Amino acid sequence: MGSSFEDIQGEDLSNLEDHLDEGRDGIAIDASKGDWVFPEPLWHLKLDYSSESLYATHPSLEFENGDYVLVPTRYGRDLALVMGKVRVPMGIRPEDVVVVERKAEEAELVRAAEFREKEAAAFQVFRDKVAQHRLEMKLVATHYLIDEPKILFFFSSENRVDFRDLVKDLVGIFKMRIELRQIGVRDESRITGGLGVCGRPYCCHSVTDKLKPVSIRMAKDQNLSLNSMKISGQCGRLLCCLSYEHEWYCEARKTLPNEGIRLFYDECNFRVTEVNPLTRIIRLQGEDGRVLEIPSTRMNRVDGKWRIV
Repeated sequence: MGSSFEDIQGEDLSNLEDHLDEGRDGIAIDASKGDWVFPEPLWHLKLDYSSESLYATHPSLEFENGDYVLVPTRYGRDLALVMGKVRVPMGIRPEDVVVVERKAEEAELVRAAEFREKEAAAFQVFRDKVAQHRLEMKLVATHYLIDEPKILFFFSSENRVDFRDLVKDLVGIFKMRIELRQIGVRDESRITGGLGVCGRPYCCHSVTDKLKPVSIRMAKDQNLSLNSMKISGQCGRLLCCLSYEHEWYCEARKTLPNEGIRLFYDECNFRVTEVNPLTRIIRLQGEDGRVLEIPSTRMNRVDGKWRIV
């Protein structure tokens, strides 16, 4: 993004934006679908342990909400939770869609429950070994793959970590493949979940993890205060919801005057000081001290110039 926006107090807000290396585990991506045709039927799936979304299809099988199915993931073949059938596909890329192999068997569900108990013990072993090696790593989640002997450890760290000796210790303890995944702050929030400033669960955890990068420009276009406490989430980055309505604000502003323009009305020069796309109320300040608040319906653009009617 590279911008260096500052608020009225001179606070540098550029560190709130998504960086190029953010989202390597699926957060900050461009989810444009282009001309791709979605398969039918299309199912929305979710990985319990990472809260990542998957989209899947199958030529003949039907599933119910809450079913578990066996699908290929980037970590290996594993179980995914069926969230429902996708009625209006949005922001899905071809690489997001996998083919369901089959519905999970009862024995696999029992094994998954047993693994969840083992994951709690593995979590503590990992933390103890990190402390022993004096590594700056924060463990976020642990997961046993259902279809192969492998444990996933998701961790966050401000710096790159040399964990080769740690992996050797873990292999010696668990006697299986070990995979460590370093994740970003948005990914951590997606996995752990929590409540946002709006009082609702994090969007990245409960709505979708297929988000476009969020920029300070989106906050400016929505007339929000450029105060880091007001426009950032618990992850320390810009609120995901800024990207949801940004396109609407951009379209709405095309039909409204820009702030700062000047016009003559009622024998006085006025300047537009505030434009509210939601209420469509325009605020103007006159040279004689008058302040007007008028609906946008009273403003027309004639020959490229705005007038009050």
